[in-house]
Amino acid sequence: MNRTSGFGLLGRLQARTRLNLKTRETSKRWPKHGFSGPNSFMPGSWPQHELPYLTVATCSITSAASRRYNCIAWAAGEDIRNWWPDPIGVGYWPPNVPREVTIDAFMRAYETRGYRLCYDGNLEEGIEKIAIFGIGPNGSEAPTHAALQLPAGEWTSKLGPFEDVRHKTADAVNGPVYGRVICYMARPRP
Repeated sequence: MNRTSGFGLLGRLQARTRLNLKTRETSKRWPKHGFSGPNSFMPGSWPQHELPYLTVATCSITSAASRRYNCIAWAAGEDIRNWWPDPIGVGYWPPNVPREVTIDAFMRAYETRGYRLCYDGNLEEGIEKIAIFGIGPNGSEAPTHAALQLPAGEWTSKLGPFEDVRHKTADAVNGPVYGRVICYMARPRP
């Protein structure tokens, strides 16, 4: 006998899902994501191979995972919406800044918040800095991530749909997903 659940036939739904099998598969992986003692992997929910330099020694989690905002917004001081220059306007992007995934467009977006290009990510009294990351050949990298320097010199990043973290250096989030720091920008600390 098939019953409806409001989303189609319940009988078909039960036949297609293998909840017990999925739970067993997931539970086998749980130990790999948590703190594993001597190898000091970070206890975050992001894939360790994507951010290999984030360890217990180099970073700490500062908030729960969220899809409400992204790293570009987080570096701009926002945690209520995603910033991204998608061509159809789904993500927020500052007015009069080209909606293109280029370092120039990202720099112009941060300029709307008072940031200007600077030489490095060294801590300077009264100055707030961001690092823009990218992947690709030198000179034509595509932006992938942004991190914000905290007043004590550490950095903070929103890791995609995962947690926000505090990390000791901007380079701690280098890796296959974000690439490397392409440029730094600075403004007087608010």
